[in-house]
Amino acid sequence: MTKRQATISRDTKETRISVKLNIDGIGKSSISTGIPFFDHMLTLAAKHAVADIELKCKGDLEVDAHHTVEDCGIALGQAYLKALGEKKGIRRYGTGFDPRNPFTGDAYVPMDECLARCVIDFSGRPILVWRGLNNLSHKMVSKAEKNQDMSSAFRFGLAREFFQGFANEARCNLHLELLYGDEPHHVVEALFKAFGKALDGACQKDPRIAGLLPSTKGKL
Repeated sequence: MTKRQATISRDTKETRISVKLNIDGIGKSSISTGIPFFDHMLTLAAKHAVADIELKCKGDLEVDAHHTVEDCGIALGQAYLKALGEKKGIRRYGTGFDPRNPFTGDAYVPMDECLARCVIDFSGRPILVWRGLNNLSHKMVSKAEKNQDMSSAFRFGLAREFFQGFANEARCNLHLELLYGDEPHHVVEALFKAFGKALDGACQKDPRIAGLLPSTKGKL
């Protein structure tokens, strides 16, 4: 069986990133971005994607966290695109969409009072749909909130930049929605866990279509 693995190096004047990905892993991860809360979120995503991910980033955190978070999404998206190759034989996960389309992953994840949904389609067409978070994405963070904990300082808009970078480079439809919830840590954690579960589902192989491309177009 062809190993679905990828190694990516991405260097700019703002960040230096290395990624090693094994889609058919066991959820192991080694994450170091200089942003502990973000490290925690990527660790959760790897665990629930059941993928082995090693990601190291040295970014210009003296400016802010934006470049680091966005560029990690870009590099991880590139790794998934490379590791999936021709995407033959992969299956769809979850319910709520046409089961004849095995290319879509769908996951609902609760986190205490929050409920998040993530749907992924590795269609070759990059788009991010971000719903239920517009009022939170660019919320002004008060000085008290910044000092409260890392999840308050990690703005929801930063999470969006990660997912936008991933969708662009993995060339996938990525739909993320917060159905309800408002505690900062819980919201972001639910999003990253749902993202991981959807990745796992969308990347799983379906033995019924082994070696076949699940598209009538013949290419994705």
